[in-house]
Amino acid sequence: MSLASTTCRIAIKAIPNAPKNQVVGWLGDALKVKVHAPALEGRANEELCEFLAESLGLPKRAVSVAQGDKSRQKLVQVEGLTLDQLRQRFRA
Repeated sequence: MSLASTTCRIAIKAIPNAPKNQVVGWLGDALKVKVHAPALEGRANEELCEFLAESLGLPKRAVSVAQGDKSRQKLVQVEGLTLDQLRQRFRA
């Protein structure tokens, strides 16, 4: 199965300036994620993508912000997992 065939988008509520990177849990259909980086010059987005990729066991390039660069409400694209697989990995 190629990476392109297993791509999904997930709603993220990002909280910058947190003490540490942490997946908090689900808020409806959105995953709440705290990131340590400040919301300056895209640093929080970069750290969010790196943290999610690491948490999911994917390469950094597999996770990107598709919408909401300057918002706490983001749409993140993940290559290599289906939405069901992603949800299962972040179940508490």
